Amino acid sequence: MDKLIITAALVGAELTREQMPHLPISPTEIAEAAAAAREAGASIVHLHVRDAQGMPTQDVAVFREVISEIKKRTDVICQISTGGAVGTPIELRAEPLSLRPEMATLTTGTVNFGDDVFMNEPTSIEFLASRMKREGVKPEIECFDAGHISNALRLVKKGLVDEPLYFDFVMGVPGGIPGTVPDLMHCVASLPAGARWQVAGIGRAELQLAAVAIVQGGNVRVGFEDNIYYSRGVLAESNAQLVARVARISRELGREVASPDEARGLLGLAK
Repeated sequence: MDKLIITAALVGAELTREQMPHLPISPTEIAEAAAAAREAGASIVHLHVRDAQGMPTQDVAVFREVISEIKKRTDVICQISTGGAVGTPIELRAEPLSLRPEMATLTTGTVNFGDDVFMNEPTSIEFLASRMKREGVKPEIECFDAGHISNALRLVKKGLVDEPLYFDFVMGVPGGIPGTVPDLMHCVASLPAGARWQVAGIGRAELQLAAVAIVQGGNVRVGFEDNIYYSRGVLAESNAQLVARVARISRELGREVASPDEARGLLGLAK
């Protein structure tokens, strides 16, 4: 079995300091959180960024500063979010791709998102996919529902995305895939040959689904974007604490954790 790739989703677009006092917001704070997550076992950091008022933004200058600060501190893979916040126009969601990060998320379908709707029309999906291909950015296919897998395969047929694909199943968002083991196994069984995958369990689903992914040959995403608790009613101290737990469980189960360069090799990324 290949080594485990751990992604740390450090910030998110919805979380506030009132909900999580340890949330990194400034470029320096995000970079320091990325370095700590790398030290704990993460090889990828999934990036949302915030403006000077702490609000989510797709401002290229902010992404550039955050990535620069991260690269000063660590060799972790930077994966930007093109999801933005719910309601962000597609043109703004795409702007940070001009920085040509190693990876970016590509959500392949619309989903109810709590009381909101995360819109991803076919034309918007194809717009992001073609932009990623032009900029040489590897997409992480972000699926909030099982039907998003087939949407991704249509992009392959249209020549907008190259195989092998890397999928991220975001599970447990109200309105999306439930955060259960049978639902995860259904998604994995629906993947094309040669695809790699990871799971991002939301809230209480995070740890259980992470353990299943470890033993099933998948990969894992954890972090404040998905879950702010270390145990029931106990806030996590840092993103690194959540990463370290997954790394420890994986090693205890006999599966080593990939370094950033090992993850680059597994994902076909040029250093």
